[in-house]
Amino acid sequence: MPGSVSHHVSQVRTLYRKILQLHRELPLELKALGDQYVKDEFRRHKSVGPEEAQRFLQEWENYAAMLWQQAGQNGQSSAKPHFGAHLSEEKINALADEQIGQLQELMCEATKPKRQFNVLDDPENKR
Repeated sequence: MPGSVSHHVSQVRTLYRKILQLHRELPLELKALGDQYVKDEFRRHKSVGPEEAQRFLQEWENYAAMLWQQAGQNGQSSAKPHFGAHLSEEKINALADEQIGQLQELMCEATKPKRQFNVLDDPENKR
């Protein structure tokens, strides 16, 4: 049994590193947000049961596959990169209230203006 636990831990670490590596393709503000979210989620799910762990890993594998595909498509086009996907009504209905709250917070963070990355002219600093 210890061998299967170490294999599982290795699988989780590999997926975690893969996602963080894929995040390098994201715009800076989304990378920072995504990296923090991934770290928090993986930490939060460290001690879940086997069934929940399997669902958790499957969803993150799906996310990594989607991100890998979108990063490849964005690299082939000169248009503004597009990342993400809409959630189906079925997936939204399957979420717990806590997950819906997390999703709402994530959406607010991802869509708010990125003022910290804008440089504004300050007329008093002009020489």
